[in-house]
Amino acid sequence: MSNISYLSTGRRKNAVARVSVSDGNGKIIINDKTIDEYFGGLERLKKVALEPMAVWEGTRSYDFYVNVNGGGVGGQAGAVSHSLARVILKLNEASKTALKKEGLLTRDSRMVERKKPGRPKARKRFQFSKR
Repeated sequence: MSNISYLSTGRRKNAVARVSVSDGNGKIIINDKTIDEYFGGLERLKKVALEPMAVWEGTRSYDFYVNVNGGGVGGQAGAVSHSLARVILKLNEASKTALKKEGLLTRDSRMVERKKPGRPKARKRFQFSKR
């Protein structure tokens, strides 16, 4: 990794993705694997992760190195998407309106609801017995 230009962080659920950018030819490396290796055959997750790349065509001249941990693969895909959108904003200020319109700059604040005492799960209740 030579000539790092920008760093950015993205989050979704319990997943955190950190991305660094260097001059290159548009490849995306996630945890030392290509995006196809990392997400395997899950095309939906690859599409979610690469959503910000469609906004700006200049991404072909940079390499993106992503380090992601925590959460599951769905949350990690969302975190990668958020971090890529934020770093694209740093690379090209003009893409802000397009990124914002697609909702890619907003952190998805939905988290797993905690389990409450006296209940088997967060909202589920034990079976009610009248007698």
